[in-house]
Amino acid sequence: MSSCTVAMISNSQTIFSPSSSSSSSSSSPRLIRLLNKPSCLIRSLAGGPDSSPVLKRKRPPRLNIPMVLIAAEKDSAAVDAEEVEGDGYSMCCKRGKRDHMEDRYSVKLVDSKQACFGVFDGHGGAKAAEFAANILDKNIIDELEKRKSDNEIEMAVRNGYLTTDSEFLERDLRGGACCVTALITNGDLVVSNAGDCRAVVSRDGVAEALTSDHRPSRQDERDRIESLGGFVECRNGVDRVLGSLAVSRSIGDRYLKQWVMAEPETKIVKLKPEYEFLVLASDGLWDKVSNQEAIDIARPLCLDIEKPQILSACRKLVDLSVSRGSNDDISVMLIRLARFC
Repeated sequence: MSSCTVAMISNSQTIFSPSSSSSSSSSSPRLIRLLNKPSCLIRSLAGGPDSSPVLKRKRPPRLNIPMVLIAAEKDSAAVDAEEVEGDGYSMCCKRGKRDHMEDRYSVKLVDSKQACFGVFDGHGGAKAAEFAANILDKNIIDELEKRKSDNEIEMAVRNGYLTTDSEFLERDLRGGACCVTALITNGDLVVSNAGDCRAVVSRDGVAEALTSDHRPSRQDERDRIESLGGFVECRNGVDRVLGSLAVSRSIGDRYLKQWVMAEPETKIVKLKPEYEFLVLASDGLWDKVSNQEAIDIARPLCLDIEKPQILSACRKLVDLSVSRGSNDDISVMLIRLARFC
């Protein structure tokens, strides 16, 4: 397990997942690439008057590749899991079948009553997820400082997402990332998402989804895409934007930006004792585990015990998804909301 980078900035604490040494990965199930490769025809004539001699290419000289480079690549690909246990929260990530982990996460503890958490699920590489994990919370908080009114929180979060998207696109990097964030400020829980990362809260033991997945199969998302001149096509049993991307909102995805926007949907609720804990997770969990299952498994480890075991709860959820056949990266963050009330 790799160690996380920790930085202290103006009495606040920022924790973000470590960057990968390689941004490339094998194809994600969320993203289908359509490649047009030129066809080649090779003929072999065996004997006869029309036959021609077969010319053999000379083998190129052997490349002397330093062993240290090979070892470094193996080390970066061998990171199978990451775990973090912090003040009032825990995080567990597990790599799927790809060569490199594409999920990222962030935690920014401002003070005892304010914090910002995020889970980021990359596709087409980890660059977009890594970028968003490092900068989205800062952009949101910067926007909040410009707006002193509580009525403008939703606009501040929206601008934070859109600014992060614009800054990523300016860098001309490939890939994209789905995001879910939870901002705790002034007694409010502000949950936002773009893509299919999801936030589910335990409300007296009942699962309540605070976000709605952005997928092309959603009728309002399909209508929006088609109104902009795009289309939704089913491939491999999954509705995809232009037959390619299985989510309809994300950070990045330059080549589909006309239809795949970064604007989040946001829900704001007042923190009350009935809101027990919050689960933020990538679709690697939610594709295999229902909202209520996640709450039922985590709750006994979080409440009514002398020492809450929230990291163990994260592990159990990850392991359950793996046992049910998930091949995707899985990231689960659990936040005890009583810590911030």
